[in-house]
Amino acid sequence: MPIDWLDKLRNYLQVLAFCLAISAVQYAFSTDKPYEIPLVYSLAIGSVIWAITDFGRGLFPSAAETGWPQGGAGLALTVGGIVGGYLAGTLAADAWFGWSSWEGAQLRSSVLITLMAGIAGSYYFYTVNKSAYLERKMGEARRHASEAQLKLLESQLEPHMLFNTLANLRVLIGADPPRAQQMLDHVVAYLRATLNASRAPTHSLQAEFDRLRDYLELMAIRMGPRLAYTLDLPPELAQQAVPTLLLQPLVENSIQHGLEPKVEGGRITVSARRDGDALVLQVADTGVGSPNAPAPGKGFGLTQVRERLLTLYGPAAAIDFAAEPGQGACATARLPIAA
Repeated sequence: MPIDWLDKLRNYLQVLAFCLAISAVQYAFSTDKPYEIPLVYSLAIGSVIWAITDFGRGLFPSAAETGWPQGGAGLALTVGGIVGGYLAGTLAADAWFGWSSWEGAQLRSSVLITLMAGIAGSYYFYTVNKSAYLERKMGEARRHASEAQLKLLESQLEPHMLFNTLANLRVLIGADPPRAQQMLDHVVAYLRATLNASRAPTHSLQAEFDRLRDYLELMAIRMGPRLAYTLDLPPELAQQAVPTLLLQPLVENSIQHGLEPKVEGGRITVSARRDGDALVLQVADTGVGSPNAPAPGKGFGLTQVRERLLTLYGPAAAIDFAAEPGQGACATARLPIAA
């Protein structure tokens, strides 16, 4: 397995900080000696312990949750690192000062400090690795939950769109069979394109507007001159990636709750624009407005779009709804510009 040098450097810097803290504590209890002495011994011993344990653990099978050898191998590595670090580090520091520290009370004190510091340091890195593993697992669990939630929302969208389209066709069959036949031909082509497109999590904004145009053409067959629409997509945003069929429920809402209850019908305007780092998508109609429209946040369309945006983008996306009696309604979605 290749060595992660950045991880090794990160660990070593933490070890150095730990050694500096130990040398400062030692100096606080023996201010009659130069600070250089505990500093050099602490850095030498700590560096060797780190080298033995951090590089040595790569020689043994390690537990995924801790990155540390399991069972006796982990214990042997810890003991070997502390003992080897003390012996080699002390010899190196003695050579630096040109004396020997293998004597009496000083020896017992240094052994005790090394033992306590080695155990504390090993436990610290053990727990840090375990915490990092648990955080990764929690992140994976949240991601899988979000993916499952998104799949549920998408699975709700497809039958809802299909049933609405078939319901519109049923109305037309009884009122105008020739136009119903024409609409049926369009329905087959529309559903084939729409259901194929919905299998992907995202598509271009151009594809989103193309599907809306297909749907609005179908509705125009049934509603006739009572339905007019405008699709405003700037060329520079045509290839911007967006969730598939994001605006479909909002357009359906505008027709069902805004234009159909109005005798003379009205116009639906779907537009896209860029606002800084946000993509702003808007569905506005000149329908009846709030009296017969769902309250903000209610109904399938707004709820479904809001939950999809929350699942995909979190707080970075939002949708607002406003309506005026007799003046129409407007749903505005803001989502981050895809990189």
